[in-house]
Amino acid sequence: MISATPFDYPYDGNLNASSTALVVIDLQEDFLSTTGYFARQGYDPAPLRQILPVVGNLIEACRRVGIRIVHTRQGYRADMADMTPYEKWRRKQSGLEGTNVLLRDSPGFEIVPDIDVRSEDIVVDKTCNGAFTYTDFEHVLRAQGITHLMFSGCTTDVCVHATLREACDRNFQCLTISDACASGDQYAHEAALHMVTIEYGVWGALTDSAAVLRALAKLPNKAG
Repeated sequence: MISATPFDYPYDGNLNASSTALVVIDLQEDFLSTTGYFARQGYDPAPLRQILPVVGNLIEACRRVGIRIVHTRQGYRADMADMTPYEKWRRKQSGLEGTNVLLRDSPGFEIVPDIDVRSEDIVVDKTCNGAFTYTDFEHVLRAQGITHLMFSGCTTDVCVHATLREACDRNFQCLTISDACASGDQYAHEAALHMVTIEYGVWGALTDSAAVLRALAKLPNKAG
């Protein structure tokens, strides 16, 4: 089991690599670069970049024991046919009208090179904050027999938490890894992590990467 709060994960004591996935949320250039969407909103992407080595270590450890890696990417179609009037209005208010920021044909849509994305990984593209909305994410997880999800990525308070909440409501067993998530707003980051601990697991459990790595080191090595 993985030492966590408010209970050790998973709750039933059965940490099974074949039914577990590490979800890596939106570690894209648009959020982590100094010229992308996040920076244009006035946020400092530095806290987001600080988690990259942590996420890299988790990915490596998960691959070694046979845990699947799922990456998500947020962005709209190049023709913006999937963008609602409200989203277009927000885009204009943010000074992004006429740019290719957050569009799938732009360099900013790509996952940063610091993250090792391999052909065997699952990549889910989304337009909404939550990865389950209007995507095949749930179908893919069910098809792979995945019932347990460990969360990392950005931002803690928006896309990570939105996907976490959707996952819990779909009865996936969820673990948020505190130092593998980040936000441009420290208060929002801490509040989002705190919310995981309330009501004895309403949003799963909370831990850090050291606890995950310790537990994974005890599982059989499946890397060939």
